[in-house]
Amino acid sequence: MSFLQQKTLSGARVKHFKNTENCASVEIPLPKEVCISMSQHMGPPCKPTVAKGDSVKVGTLIGDSDAFLSAPIHSSVSGTVKDVTELVTSNGARTQVVIIETDGEQAVEEGIQPPVVSNHPEFVKAIRASGLVGLGGAGFPTHIKMNPKNLSEVDTLVVNAAECEPYITSDYRTIVERSQDILDGIEAIKKYVGISQVKIAVENNKPQAIELLRRLTAEDPSIEVCSLRSIYPKGAEKVTTYETTGRVIQEGMLPSDVGVIVENVTTTAFIGQYMRTGMPLVSKCLTVDGDAIAEPKNVIVPVGTHYADLVAFCGGYKKPPKKMLMGGPMMGIAVFDDAYPVLKNNNALLVFSAEKVYVSEEHACIRCGRCMSACPYQLMPRQIEVAAKNNDIEKLKKLKVMLCMECGCCSYVCPAKRNLTFSNKLAKQQLRAATAKK
Repeated sequence: MSFLQQKTLSGARVKHFKNTENCASVEIPLPKEVCISMSQHMGPPCKPTVAKGDSVKVGTLIGDSDAFLSAPIHSSVSGTVKDVTELVTSNGARTQVVIIETDGEQAVEEGIQPPVVSNHPEFVKAIRASGLVGLGGAGFPTHIKMNPKNLSEVDTLVVNAAECEPYITSDYRTIVERSQDILDGIEAIKKYVGISQVKIAVENNKPQAIELLRRLTAEDPSIEVCSLRSIYPKGAEKVTTYETTGRVIQEGMLPSDVGVIVENVTTTAFIGQYMRTGMPLVSKCLTVDGDAIAEPKNVIVPVGTHYADLVAFCGGYKKPPKKMLMGGPMMGIAVFDDAYPVLKNNNALLVFSAEKVYVSEEHACIRCGRCMSACPYQLMPRQIEVAAKNNDIEKLKKLKVMLCMECGCCSYVCPAKRNLTFSNKLAKQQLRAATAKK
């Protein structure tokens, strides 16, 4: 019996804090400059295709790569390339960035028009040309998902609209504001990938979204809107697939291995929009919230907008900021400066004051087993922690540490306040290093 079949409702009952769910998405004024990173997807970064002094328009190609796991990058504004330099990322690495001074005109690149698509290869080529990556946070190049090696065996599309992280409501606003784009994206994927059934997964703390989607898809028997219990992390790929289809993605497998493609709902909406307009991925809707933000909002911004411009549009800081997160509080990445730019897969900016940010002192494990009970994959975080400390590589393999998605459930429920998620992360690095050494 698989880990998912043993217990399908594992997870953490985190508070939702969906403060901005009824805040309609609004566009911010055009910033004076944007800083567009060449690392906006999983895999090798792109190389800049422009130089200092070049003129660009909205949709101009400014970065690309020959690597398999990559997606091109386009200018989100019209203006002049101010510089091509380097930026220190949130994980301490360095990446190239293209800084563009805007001219306020937002002139569109010549030749941008809806793609001509009549078959699957043309669809995959068009999706790559759009620069689309997973907009739920993972940043996996979408054209690769749309071209699985076992294409004839893939029959199901799972549209992931769970949005299980606290605070974030940008996907919810996509459902409310861009429902036709979602339906158009689904139809395009069905037509060109050969999908026969679609499951739209939504947590049941979004009843209006569920009602809307069910009403709009009532006449299409191939589409089912699935209401999921709101237990974090329902939006995890393996969990969502099992909850909607009953299919189990085992360790080392991809969703396509069980006949499924999983796409974030905003990614799906972009496909519908792109097939209609031909405009590549140059803007992003994200939630700006946290107790240090004066006016929390859902905002639509050009990719590369500095966080400082987002905060200013949201009324500035009402409290001194202590921690800034790119993403949600469970799996988000801390950034050290509000000069950091918005990325394609950035769905939230959360800023918290010192009152909300604290690091509890770790205590000895009391062997309560809560970490294992909360883990969606029924892993044993405490045993992984011990094996990592002892550098027991074989034990880490047996404990299936590579299944860990670092969702944070184990740390969240631990009464001893042990940072088990971080221990799992380090353990995975140990195992990778040992494997590479061999």
